[in-house]
Amino acid sequence: MTWGLERATVTFGAKKALDDVTMRVSPGSVNVVIGGDGAGKSTLLRALVGLVRLSAGRSLRPSKRAFGYIPATAGLYVDLTVEENLAFVGQAYGVIGRDYLTRSEELLERIGLTEARTRLGGQLSGGMQRKLALAMALLHRPELMVLDEPTTGVDPASRAELWRLISGAAAKGAGVVAATTYVDEAHRGSMVLLMDQGRVITAGSPADIIAAVPGRVGAARGSDRPAGHSWRWGTSWRVWIPGGELPAGAQQVVPTFDDAVMVASMSNAKES
Repeated sequence: MTWGLERATVTFGAKKALDDVTMRVSPGSVNVVIGGDGAGKSTLLRALVGLVRLSAGRSLRPSKRAFGYIPATAGLYVDLTVEENLAFVGQAYGVIGRDYLTRSEELLERIGLTEARTRLGGQLSGGMQRKLALAMALLHRPELMVLDEPTTGVDPASRAELWRLISGAAAKGAGVVAATTYVDEAHRGSMVLLMDQGRVITAGSPADIIAAVPGRVGAARGSDRPAGHSWRWGTSWRVWIPGGELPAGAQQVVPTFDDAVMVASMSNAKES
């Protein structure tokens, strides 16, 4: 079964928070939605799990018991301990007895919260709360995982471990949709949607998005910003020319995924 959205539109008053968006989520796939604040990422995820009403289009999702959801907020109970949060989710989804004990211990160890198991959710740091929220979403082995910025506030080493858990769930057959503002995380997706103001700017595999970069991308050194559409790249510059030759001093390079995302955003800004 394929989940997702078909030509989904969400309006709040006169504002379109989601504008004719289609996204398909196959079992075993990791789909990443990337964009800045106000791009429509959270609305897309909320529409997918049925928390906002569609003005047009439709949402295809499994039953509530078959998906795991992490909202943009913590998504846990601050007045329950780490163990109690997991136990509550286990009871709600029928993960009990030896299965619950084995699964909860495995997840606590993987996310590094074994020593914090008796701490209240409200006493955890923001990063630790995100770790616990992911464990709660994974506990019942859902068919569809919908994760709104699951690694925000998490240190780099823990981010990598959380993505191993997410990828592991996909490898076992779950469809995954994750929103992020981190380009390096978007590159982990088998499919990527880049959004702005409720619309999909570009979509496809990372390789497809790179291949679709129009014009030329160059690299230039020096303190002076090159002519054309340019942005900082460490101690050097990247420059994009939609048509024609690169400016003097810029050497053409093969675009990276980071370049492709930047070019897509600039191209969208030109057309807006």
